[in-house]
Amino acid sequence: MNTSPIEFHASLSADEARVGERERVVGAMRGFSREFGALSALRLEACVHCGMCADACHFYIATEDPQYTPVLKVEPFKQAFKREAGAFAPIFRWFGLKRRITADELERWQHLLYDSCNLCGRCSLICPMGIDIAELIEQARRGMFEAGLAPKELYEKAEHQRRTGQPEPSSEPYRDRLLAIGRQFNVDIPLDKPTAEVMLTVPRTDIEYYPAAVAAMARVMAHVKADFTFRSDGLVAENYGYYAGGRQWQREISLRLIDQAIACRAKVLVVPECGHAYSALRWEAAELLGRPLPFKVQHITEYLAEALADGSLRLRPADVGIATFHDPCQLVRKGGVTSAPRQLLRAMGVEPRETVEHIGYNICCGGGGGVFDIQRSAPLRYRVVEEKFNDVDKTGAQTFLTSCSDCRRTFDDGMRHFNWQLTPRSLLELVAEHLQSA
Repeated sequence: MNTSPIEFHASLSADEARVGERERVVGAMRGFSREFGALSALRLEACVHCGMCADACHFYIATEDPQYTPVLKVEPFKQAFKREAGAFAPIFRWFGLKRRITADELERWQHLLYDSCNLCGRCSLICPMGIDIAELIEQARRGMFEAGLAPKELYEKAEHQRRTGQPEPSSEPYRDRLLAIGRQFNVDIPLDKPTAEVMLTVPRTDIEYYPAAVAAMARVMAHVKADFTFRSDGLVAENYGYYAGGRQWQREISLRLIDQAIACRAKVLVVPECGHAYSALRWEAAELLGRPLPFKVQHITEYLAEALADGSLRLRPADVGIATFHDPCQLVRKGGVTSAPRQLLRAMGVEPRETVEHIGYNICCGGGGGVFDIQRSAPLRYRVVEEKFNDVDKTGAQTFLTSCSDCRRTFDDGMRHFNWQLTPRSLLELVAEHLQSA
């Protein structure tokens, strides 16, 4: 049952609402049960409730509210497991030691699983028992989706992207907007070439808010003389099915890109400056497809670092003063992409001044994992981004760079809210501005 939760109660009578609540609980249990397996059982049973994950969570650090402790966010999933599938499940049921999850509990947990979690993996990194807590939260989101309890904003964007290839309606199709960006910035945009070695994708965030980053990608790829193309039916890198917890929708959205890469015989699919898109394509797409991908998936910074190493990318010095770099959580904690952006910076003569919490333990922007799209999450998100701004301020940086457009947009929004003085910049745009001609 994939009913949008905000719409669910709107037109129902009291009796229908009660039936709907029961269906939600059944849907959640069905979704949770699909995720029960040896690995999730091991993770759930291994937790010793030490509380160390709380000290890793940006939302707990910013609020000191115990409800934001990461392991508590998966409590419905854990309770469902112990009652229905754990080794002592019959005993728990017989003696009533683990009661049934209620619809009201699921409603409250929607806030914890979606509004206050970026799926960033910082809690997983610090867990002394080696539990991938972020993966458990992903699994819990899938149960919530089955119960019709994905937030309305994420549900609607996922549904629209599954049907059309872009997360929401626009006055101009993205393919037309892409070509318009090429004309605006006087850069060639190869679209729908029958064959190409490299297929490029773009963030919906860049198409709508940062068109210069789209032009920068095309300009840099032309500079390294790559055989590349964009594809009309496989443009958008973000996967809102992944954010919402809709596993089948996530698969269908990923298949759009996979099918287009196969159609043009691409050897590499390049993910743009978007961290969660990287995770969805690099680590989860093959699993959902059921077989290895017939091409390599690389983040744009990985691709350009290789071009730098082989001499096809040549850069001139950039005068940016003291600079610091924000590592997107999905790239560093799930992908290990730490050296590539720094290689690009150093090739321009920029030695980044690291924040206190940096690289793998970097403080998040607070908006990833779909959080930025959930309107009610804004007050909580601002508290997290303020922590990040304080960390950046300690470096004395004059230039603040990142390689994720969603992080950039979250920072831009926070900058306006707090009247912060640094404007977040795209590393890709900086590279495109400092290409050295032969």
